[in-house]
Amino acid sequence: MAGLSLQCGDCGVLLKSIEEAQEHSELTSHSNFAESTEAVLNLVCSTCRKPCRSKTESDLHTKRTGHTDFVDKTLETANPISLELPKPSVDSDGVAGASISNMETEEMVAPEVDKNLLGELEAMGFPINRGTRALHYTGNASLEAAVNWIVEHENDTDIDEIPMVPVNSKPESRKPSLTPEEMKIKAQELRERARKKKEEEEKRMEREKEKERIRAGKELLEAKRIEEDNERKRIIALRKAEKEEEKRAREKIRQKVEEDKAERRRKLGLPPEDPTVSRPAAVPVVEEKKTFLPIKPVTKVEKMREWLRALKQNHKDDDAKVKRAFQTLLTYVGNVAKNPDEEKFRKIRLTNQSFQDRVGSMKGGVEFLEVLGFEKIEGGEFMFLSRDKVDMVVLNSAGSELNSAIINPFFGVL
Repeated sequence: MAGLSLQCGDCGVLLKSIEEAQEHSELTSHSNFAESTEAVLNLVCSTCRKPCRSKTESDLHTKRTGHTDFVDKTLETANPISLELPKPSVDSDGVAGASISNMETEEMVAPEVDKNLLGELEAMGFPINRGTRALHYTGNASLEAAVNWIVEHENDTDIDEIPMVPVNSKPESRKPSLTPEEMKIKAQELRERARKKKEEEEKRMEREKEKERIRAGKELLEAKRIEEDNERKRIIALRKAEKEEEKRAREKIRQKVEEDKAERRRKLGLPPEDPTVSRPAAVPVVEEKKTFLPIKPVTKVEKMREWLRALKQNHKDDDAKVKRAFQTLLTYVGNVAKNPDEEKFRKIRLTNQSFQDRVGSMKGGVEFLEVLGFEKIEGGEFMFLSRDKVDMVVLNSAGSELNSAIINPFFGVL
């Protein structure tokens, strides 16, 4: 039995004709061919009529177009193939018959398509080869089917190549051709459909972009909400500390009043009051909750607070001057905290008249700076904070104490 295909012994590929074997040999230099009983597949797409000669080609076509229905016509088109040369035949004139190669070349020809439909496609601006290919694979069904096929396969590498079909194949019947007027209307409909499809795709992309913008906006709002929530907690903790400071100041005032009352009674010769009656109820100890504020060094914070109190008490008759001194110190602390590597913010000239008027002439101002780590240099002309002594926790604590001293009316009363 003659084989149904030729198999290359070098690479194993199946070829359906001697011509294909010759072309394969020219491209690859392979020359070892043998007959095979396995036929080259002929899978025809039921949707667009495109033939595929292997399962790989059909899978690729499905991935590209979404067409999944194929008709297997392998056995219908498989012709026996043989490497043996046929015996020459003699016609009535005694001339030998044509060679195998001549017979084989007559097997594949360009397909016959509807000339009217081809002319309509050409009038719409499509190349002849592309129109021929579209009409062939749509079975000359209609102008609309051919245009749709071209749109779906416009990215195919062989879109402008005319397909080859067996010489005995017959073109499938088609529907009646359109009149020139109907052709114009149909072309307009197709263009309108393509325009609407493009607009829908653009709208879809715009919706996707809008969804992305909304998602990014929500994330930004959530981040802002978290930041505001942390800031609110920090402010609450700061106000709580201020209330505690105010409470301690009132308690000291009350104790001072009680001491003055007892002193007046002593001077008047009156007996002291019964401690059990005059003594106020004990204030319950309130356990402080943890806050988001950094842990302050207790010793330095107490020292800074004491020097600020001393500065206010020494100049209690001039509140404006005291407030200006606190604000100046707060500016120095803020500049160092924001620019710790800038030496100009860590060096203060003590002989500067502005510094003397605002801070230097008031007892407690220079001492407050010394608690932060400032040291006198160059014979006491400057105060300098070295970079290795910059402590952000201490600076933040100093800023909180200065801010409390500025806004708390009870700060430093006693």
